[in-house]
Amino acid sequence: NDNVVPDPVRGERLWKGRAAQCHSLLPGKNGMGPTLHGVIGNLAGRAPGFAYSEANRSSEVVWTEKELSLFLECPRKYMPGTKMAFAGLKKPQDRADIIAYMKANGG
Repeated sequence: NDNVVPDPVRGERLWKGRAAQCHSLLPGKNGMGPTLHGVIGNLAGRAPGFAYSEANRSSEVVWTEKELSLFLECPRKYMPGTKMAFAGLKKPQDRADIIAYMKANGG
């Protein structure tokens, strides 16, 4: 959407409310979900020490901002077989904001 201007401040609120209970942006800090430190630009399913689903490990997806946005819209549709129990962020603005926050904080 051409009208979306990413807002990392708003993204921080979304991160805290929708992602932080399962994910961290700190290196090596896996929780219910894997650390997302350094995820942008890297292959899916590669954070050390996390037991990924076969779907994630074998996907060969490189997490660009575009791919992350598609995934975050509806994870189970984007990657059937993922273990991520998250319904998704339907609004393009929300996805852009949370990705902007991730980028600004080690994602």
